[in-house]
Amino acid sequence: MGKLDGKVAFITGAARGQGRSHAIRLAEEGADIIAVDICAQIDSVQYPMSTPADLEQTVAEVEKLGRRIAAFRTDVRDHAALQQSFDEGIAALGPATIVVANAGIGAGGKGADPQREWEDVVAVNMGGVWNTGRVAIPSMLKHDNGGSIILTSSTGGLIGVGIPTAGFLGYTAAKHGVIGLMRSWANFLAPHMIRVNSVAPTAVRTPMAADGDISAILEHNPALANALTNAMPVDLVEPLDVSNAILWLASDESRYVTGSVVPVDAGLLNKR
Repeated sequence: MGKLDGKVAFITGAARGQGRSHAIRLAEEGADIIAVDICAQIDSVQYPMSTPADLEQTVAEVEKLGRRIAAFRTDVRDHAALQQSFDEGIAALGPATIVVANAGIGAGGKGADPQREWEDVVAVNMGGVWNTGRVAIPSMLKHDNGGSIILTSSTGGLIGVGIPTAGFLGYTAAKHGVIGLMRSWANFLAPHMIRVNSVAPTAVRTPMAADGDISAILEHNPALANALTNAMPVDLVEPLDVSNAILWLASDESRYVTGSVVPVDAGLLNKR
């Protein structure tokens, strides 16, 4: 018997990286998955973003576990498209009581247009989280089954990264904004037994972080060396480390935890 048997989870940015890991981990515990991802490149993002093949792989991994999955190529910046995908997902799988607002992009690097970079990272990393909440919350209230909403922030959402470029300022501001959304939604939704929390990872071994190639990251952004220095002797945490925190927050094991930030940071914040 799984911790999430009979539940449906709505996960954004699910094609690869942390999002795919979250989908697999929640499916392992019995959840069916509504998965969305842009599966396309944003011009200001300087690493390769997800593809339709990545999303197909997530579908295959979830189905291999015997769980159902409805997957959609959707940009979280597009509220109408995201609403349509969510509505089609719950029509196929049932009401979602778990929401994981995971979709996000990393700051650009050399040569990025500052205005475009700022607008894109804020639109995805904060606007996309706002859109995810506003498409899912009315359904959760309507069905009155309680639930758990988990927003992906970052250690950069709790500290100033200290890099004065448009991309990193936008990233840090957006991740701080995510925690503000979490706290506001947590207060609003608590009477309805809907919990809202955030995870704040340090750097995670995903394509956004050059799959763990720290030298490649620092080559483009040397000033990140201090921001990426964890207290524990690990350069990055694994997606599964974040997924395990997501699972706990999604499950009844954290039934009275709301309005909280859970760092998965190898001691980075404490070191400061």
